Order: sequence, then structure tokens, then C-alpha cells
Amino acid sequence: QLPPGLYKKVLVILHDSILPYMNEPTLMIDFLTVAYGIGGAISLLALNGLFILIHQHNLEYPDFYKKLYNLLDPSIYHVKYRARFFHLTDLFLSSSHLPAYLVAAFIKRLSRLALTAPPEALLMIIPFLCNLFRRHPACRVLVHRPNGPQDMSEDPYIMEEEEPSESRALQSSLWEIQSLQNHYHPDVAKAAAVLNQSLSEMEDDISGLLELSAYELFDKEVKKKVTDVPLEFEQVRGLFGKKNDIFAEHFTLD
Repeated sequence: QLPPGLYKKVLVILHDSILPYMNEPTLMIDFLTVAYGIGGAISLLALNGLFILIHQHNLEYPDFYKKLYNLLDPSIYHVKYRARFFHLTDLFLSSSHLPAYLVAAFIKRLSRLALTAPPEALLMIIPFLCNLFRRHPACRVLVHRPNGPQDMSEDPYIMEEEEPSESRALQSSLWEIQSLQNHYHPDVAKAAAVLNQSLSEMEDDISGLLELSAYELFDKEVKKKVTDVPLEFEQVRGLFGKKNDIFAEHFTLD
């Protein structure tokens, strides 16, 4: 057992500064599987090492996708290692041999968590989800389901279910992305509206969006050249601007 701080320091450099120089990288299997089971940022950081062992050293991990699915919580859109996590998740979900119910569960959970995500994360996750639909056409029923659930109360999807196969994601629809089409940030609303149209065959390149920050979004907005500024054309009446405002009887703007 290592202190959490030391776990993080080791796992950050393990995949490129330790494993390539070991004669038997498979000796790290137990360490990485234990770290993967701890949860939180430590589990996210263990993904890099596990990916190398699975991809290059034939490690079999039966519950890998179940644990990856259970790592998805509201914090993934805010953590320091968000870019690394979504880069690896993109790789793990790239195989066309994955069952539709599994990919649908990931799509649905990421969409539900997106309802409370910041704009910089949403501008990354929406193209990410579009790429999953391109790779797995069987999941497009989530978008093109007529008379599907319109909100959380009607949704058959079980968010609390730890087993992706039991989450009933394929019986649901992506009303969450439709909700994001009314997002306060215009770029997010525009990105979410893409699912109203037929998707192109070519995948979106999300590499430049993985590390997008709130500062970059703000800086982009500040540098925009606005030529037509809408102005208030009707004189304000009352405290809240309504004509028959009850507050106007008791408060004035003088």
C-alpha cells in the first residue's frame, strides 16, 4: 500500500519512464490492477499502464469495461487528468467488436453527466459521442427513436446500475443532448445540434479539444469582433422590466 500522493507520482510516469525499461513489464500487473480498483484520480492514472499491458503484453482483464464504466462520475469533466482519461477511453471504445449495449451504456452515462459539465468539457464530449455513433451504428437508435423519453422521469436508463448490460441504455434516447441544444453557451448549443442531422462518415478529430480550458474559451469570446450589438429599445418600467410589475408599486429606479 502506498500513500495516495505517491501512487499518483508513480502512475503518472509508469507508462513511459518505467514499463519500457523493465525486462518483464507483466510484473506490474498486480500493482496496476490494485491501483485501478482504488477509484478516483488513481484509477484514471492507472489506465495508461493497463493499456500498455493489455495492448502489448496480452493482459486479460475480464471486468475492465465494467470498472471503466463505473469510473464515470461528475468529477471526470473537472479532474486534472481529463485529457489523458478521454484519450484512453476513446482508444478502448474504438473496437468495432464491442457489443452495442456496452457502447450505448457509455454514451448514455456520458450524456447524463454532461448535463452538469462546464462548456469546455461539453465542446469535447459532444464530438466524442458523435465518433462513437460513427463506429457503432447500432447505437444510433438512441438518437432516432420516435416518441422516446423526454426527461429523466420517463427514462428507462438506470444511472445507478454498475453493470452496463443491466443499465437498459439501448431502450433509452439522448434527450440530454437535445437539452444541451438550449445551452447558454452558443458554441455548445451549435455542437449539440449536429445530432439533428445525418453524421458524416469521417470521424471528428478531438485531440485539440481534450485540453480545452475555460480560459481559452473566455479569451476566444473576448477577441471576437462584434459589429451588431443589440440594444434595449423599450424603456424599462419597474424593478424587473415588466410593464405590470407589482414591484413597481413599492420600488422605483430613481
